[in-house]
Amino acid sequence: MRATSLFFLYMLACLAMAAVLTWPLMLSGWLELEPERLMGRLAQVAMLSGLWWLLRWQGLADRQSVGLAVDRRALLRTVLLGWLLGLVMLVTLVAALLLLGVRVPEHWRPGLAMSLTEKAGAALIGGLLIGLLEELFFRGALFSAIRRRSGIASAVLWSSLLYAAVHFMKPQALPAEVAYGWAANWQIFASTFTGLLQWQNLDSLIALFLAGVLLALVRERTGHIGWCIGLHAGWVFVIQVTRRATDGNDQAALAFLAGSYDGVIGWLGAVWIGLITVLWWRRRATA
Repeated sequence: MRATSLFFLYMLACLAMAAVLTWPLMLSGWLELEPERLMGRLAQVAMLSGLWWLLRWQGLADRQSVGLAVDRRALLRTVLLGWLLGLVMLVTLVAALLLLGVRVPEHWRPGLAMSLTEKAGAALIGGLLIGLLEELFFRGALFSAIRRRSGIASAVLWSSLLYAAVHFMKPQALPAEVAYGWAANWQIFASTFTGLLQWQNLDSLIALFLAGVLLALVRERTGHIGWCIGLHAGWVFVIQVTRRATDGNDQAALAFLAGSYDGVIGWLGAVWIGLITVLWWRRRATA
């Protein structure tokens, strides 16, 4: 719990720093970004910039601790295999949502094929970057910090809870009637935590928690984060392409199965990922 609290406070401090910097940058007019987006980007930059120093302070600045204690060829191979496996997992989920009518294919229009190709390319690169950075943080440094102090069960639980929670910790746009100012700047900062309190996000929160559990168990069994990076990147790729190629169908009888967070990861995703996690762990345990 101590390590989890430390990493959470680090993220909170980076967000507060971003909020402080957002105000003068918005006044300067240098950047044409909405204040909530600027605050989010600044928080990400702050977290990346200070992560190395946090790791050194906690004695985690080594390849073993961040999950990279494997030769480069093996790492690349497992990232590729993990990406393919993640692709299969989420394509299966999306296919089920399509068959149930929860999501429907996008209506054909001129330029759709080119748009999908561009989105696929961006999703491939973005997925790999997200997979690398988030796995270094959650299944690398955070997992190792908790594992050393409290054991495997705590490492899986707390790294997964924090991983799921941060997906809903994003600065939100101001209401249309509220003008941006110093007080509104801190209103945006406070809005970062409202997503965690919204009931409609429960399905996606649980699904993401179970995804974190699966990734943490993979990290424990394999001893590195190569598979985790690949799985994560494959999931992001499928979700981003799916959101461009299909639409949610709110009128479907089973619409509640899709998540409110991204329209894909919801109750059905939670059951699917949970089933895979149980089957994989039992198979590995008896292997």
